[in-house]
Amino acid sequence: MTVILLRHGVSTSNTARTLAGRSAGVDLTERGTEQARAVADRLAGLPIEHIVHSPLLRCQRTVGPLAEKFGLEPEYDDRLIEVDYGDWTGKAIADLLTEPLWKVVQRHASGAVFPGGEGLAQVQSRAVAAIREHDRAFAEKHGRDVLWVACTHGDVIKSVLADALGIHLDGFQRIVVEPASISVIRYTPTAPYVWRLNDTGSDLSALAPPERPGSGPSAAASGPVPGGELGGTPSADNGNAEH
Repeated sequence: MTVILLRHGVSTSNTARTLAGRSAGVDLTERGTEQARAVADRLAGLPIEHIVHSPLLRCQRTVGPLAEKFGLEPEYDDRLIEVDYGDWTGKAIADLLTEPLWKVVQRHASGAVFPGGEGLAQVQSRAVAAIREHDRAFAEKHGRDVLWVACTHGDVIKSVLADALGIHLDGFQRIVVEPASISVIRYTPTAPYVWRLNDTGSDLSALAPPERPGSGPSAAASGPVPGGELGGTPSADNGNAEH
């Protein structure tokens, strides 16, 4: 059984440089919409049989072209929703850098609980359970191996990948998951195997250094941003600062 973990495309929170979390109305940007179409084209030659997604709008928009291409009816699973960042939701990333919890998120993710929200350990538990349950259900339904897509969010995907790689949650920030990237896990009776990680095809724009180095926190100083992003101040177009 093989699942393609698809991160949603660049959203409107990219240009706002905020932690969108579960905020309503966060849609894809024009770039994000282009990415969604490109992903559908990339995956067109595969025998995808099911699409499951987070209920948030940016994930619905991302799987739209894919579902249309395959003639599938996507289903949502609340367990794949974005992290509940609680009081941090909607705040500017720049303002969150001074919070004591920031360093905990970077270095001790398993102990990080967002004020008024949930802990990252809870996120991993619900997300891994959702992926594995759907995987088993599809196998039982078809009586064979099935290729399916799960579209969700950065931290959610990173937590699932950490489980598949046998990495402690405290190390999940070392995994990079860009907008509209795909990561692939093949589950077997004995162990999961990671076949792809942060695959963006020919789009290598995220490898370029920030346009204005020094105008924002460096990656070394701030580490990955909650939501699955890198530090630094990338351009709005390359999608590295979106949630």
